Amino acid sequence: MMIWLAAGLLIWAAGWRLNNALSERPTDDFTRFAIPAIFGVTIIAIWECLVRGLDISPVLLPAPSQIALTFAGSLNILWQDFVQTAIKGALTGYAIGCGAAILISIAIDRFPFLQRGLLPVGNFVAALPIIGIAPILVMWFGFDWHSKAAVVVVMVFFPMLVNTVQGLRESDALQRDLMRTYAASYWQTLFYLRLPAAMPFIFNGLKIATTLALIGAIVAEFFGSPIRGMGFRISTSVGQLSMDLVWAEIVVASLAGSGFYGGVALMERSVTFWHPSQRSKAL
Repeated sequence: MMIWLAAGLLIWAAGWRLNNALSERPTDDFTRFAIPAIFGVTIIAIWECLVRGLDISPVLLPAPSQIALTFAGSLNILWQDFVQTAIKGALTGYAIGCGAAILISIAIDRFPFLQRGLLPVGNFVAALPIIGIAPILVMWFGFDWHSKAAVVVVMVFFPMLVNTVQGLRESDALQRDLMRTYAASYWQTLFYLRLPAAMPFIFNGLKIATTLALIGAIVAEFFGSPIRGMGFRISTSVGQLSMDLVWAEIVVASLAGSGFYGGVALMERSVTFWHPSQRSKAL
């Protein structure tokens, strides 16, 4: 027992020293990757040592090695749950909710009376707790992935709407006057000036929505689901005290969410390469 605790203390000291040395180097691609990687590996190693050193029950906290074995032995189940929750529920709802929010933002920008009428309603709906609306949407749309996509639409729609509306106001009066000088129509001004200027705000909303989408789909599955899905598997595994499988599902959700967010961030970098925030990252 003491050997494991001593090993954990030694790993912590080594990780601290190594990261401290790397942080003093000039920032480059290697240090940007190495520092968080070392930090994460150190946490996992300390977790393993503490669980084994303190003899913590797997029901309370399974060791990372046990989670890894369960993960490797349940790849088929985890893949089915990933497809059901992340692809069918979260990604479909994300695409519908964000796409509808952008279109309605343009309508709000074109017809100002919608801004006075719709945005206050949107703020009200955005404040509704997901745990309250999820059972209602499950009853409306059924127990399959359609109801989970509906929950995701509700969760991502209004944050995306607010960011897009704000982004469409980003172009200044001088730029709009220049477009009028060129006899540009509203739609030409929108596509050639205002939407490009709004892209940093739009991508900010898209990145926020990536985290909300997966959370919404998982939470919705707690209120009704077929015999697959991350939320379904977590709820049933907790009842069976199979906490290693619960943690394996959490790992899948974390990887999916991180990959989803990273994909949107890479798209943002390629689309808004002209923005000062992206130029500063490239330095």
